[in-house]
Amino acid sequence: PLNLKMTAFGPYAGTEEIDFTTLGDRGVYLITGDTGAGKTTIFDAVTFALYGRASGNSRNSNMFRSKYAAPEADTEVVLEFEYNGEIYKLSRKPNYERKARRGEGMVTVTADAELICPNGYVVTKSMEVTNYIKKPLGLDREQFTQIAMLAQGELMKLLLSEAAERQEIFRRLFKTEYFMRLQEKLKAEVRTTDGEYKNSASRISQFVSGVRCAEN
Repeated sequence: PLNLKMTAFGPYAGTEEIDFTTLGDRGVYLITGDTGAGKTTIFDAVTFALYGRASGNSRNSNMFRSKYAAPEADTEVVLEFEYNGEIYKLSRKPNYERKARRGEGMVTVTADAELICPNGYVVTKSMEVTNYIKKPLGLDREQFTQIAMLAQGELMKLLLSEAAERQEIFRRLFKTEYFMRLQEKLKAEVRTTDGEYKNSASRISQFVSGVRCAEN
């Protein structure tokens, strides 16, 4: 993550911006603070920007609109991040209701998103952006929250998950699927070669058993 901007999001009525570049380029950050300080909101904002959902299962996107926000403020998260040496910019708005800017009553704002790729290609609409973002990252939202962003207590879920599930997660994280394909191809070749060997051995044995000769 390079920069995160949250507007009328969660407990933030205005705009809060986090410049991750001031924390170095190691890519590992520890978010600490008192209960209620807004740690989870940062997790939610990053995960929402990428996948349109919160980092935990107890919250949904309809809860992201800050109840302290002014009617003219649009609830939005903008995330700029670097992946594999390339920079992506992602903005997303949840589906929410706000007071009408004119007159009485409430107005429903429809969820929307926009992703600007390194090559200038632009992806719009919430679902399209969510589906597209899985391609470069190679992770869905559940896997992302288990590896890239470990919320409090979430590490145990990864450690206690089934071996096959852990294997799949780490395979995607470290991109070892190519080695798995090579391994499967070698196994298939071994099975084929072994089958050919056994067939040849059986035929040889059949011919040998048919050989008749004198004792001398």
